[in-house]
Amino acid sequence: MRTKERDVLTVYGIRSCDTCRKAGKYLDAHNIEFEFHDLREDGLDIQMLERWTQRIGWQRLLNKQSLSWRKIPEVDRNDMDRDRAFAAMLDTPTLIKRPVIETDKFISVGFSEKRFGDFLDEHDI
Repeated sequence: MRTKERDVLTVYGIRSCDTCRKAGKYLDAHNIEFEFHDLREDGLDIQMLERWTQRIGWQRLLNKQSLSWRKIPEVDRNDMDRDRAFAAMLDTPTLIKRPVIETDKFISVGFSEKRFGDFLDEHDI
């Protein structure tokens, strides 16, 4: 009989991002194993964006609070659709709300210690 392997928890983000570092410290403090995937260093591809947006929608993934978002001309921001958002995120990974935390069973975007603790308890992680 094959034993079930635990889903790998992957944290997608940017090393210099304070929120990504907070998420990593939280996971370490709670002895939760994870892999960190730096969107700048390790890459970002269309398949990742497709997979994430199938689960959460591209609008939730797009960080409209970021400095990168504010640098996009207003006319382009107003006409943003899925394809344009994908192109922008591939070109500028800092447009992605971070961190994206994913296993085969769930995906979470952004980090809040309370929300994430509740989420991990709910999913028995």
